[in-house]
Amino acid sequence: MKRGKKYIQFKEKVDRTKSYPLPEAVGLAKATSYTKFDGTLEISTKLNYKSLQNVRGTISLPHGTGKTIKVLVFCKGDKQNEAREAGADFVGDMDLVEKVAGGWTDFDACVATPDMMKEVGKLGPVLGRKGLMPKPKAGTVTTDVTKAVKELKAGRIEYRPDKGGVVHLGVGKVSFSDDKLQDNINAVVAALMKDKPSDAKGDYLRSFAVSATMGIGVKVDVKELVNANI
Repeated sequence: MKRGKKYIQFKEKVDRTKSYPLPEAVGLAKATSYTKFDGTLEISTKLNYKSLQNVRGTISLPHGTGKTIKVLVFCKGDKQNEAREAGADFVGDMDLVEKVAGGWTDFDACVATPDMMKEVGKLGPVLGRKGLMPKPKAGTVTTDVTKAVKELKAGRIEYRPDKGGVVHLGVGKVSFSDDKLQDNINAVVAALMKDKPSDAKGDYLRSFAVSATMGIGVKVDVKELVNANI
């Protein structure tokens, strides 16, 4: 693959054979971002577990993602006022079900009360493809819509590994301070280790790297990172 001049220029700043302490890795990832816009700092970590389809969960980032999250809530009656007061962007019942069934997905997160799931479950072809289907384990099928909406707005994110066992997550904007990005990354690692399956053997996190949206990947010292968050 042919790389541009900026990529080649910034690549020279990072030793790709070295694993850096988190503070240094974050600094390098920010310094090697070559976008004109405020990109996202992303992490990728490879999990060591046999049944990846069973690995998933939610993480609350202390400083949010830096992105405005549009939340949709499927609910009825008084719950609709509750959802609006909590800050939900779209609230409704069958009207929203019909709209989403038509292919509309202009939102980032979706919450549903249990009494709506019979109808919402039929939206699998639309919501499932986008990773937006509400799930009890993720806290997005709940009667406490206030809590769900506020947590999503504040930066609660859902994670699951891809087929190769790698979890990819945005953990903030490049413009965030180094301290805030480190706090968010440590929250991710702490949550992953807390959710570690009891039968997982060996090192659960095989590798860990940070990079900007358009930037150079920087390896992080995994053992040091895990030890600081268990």
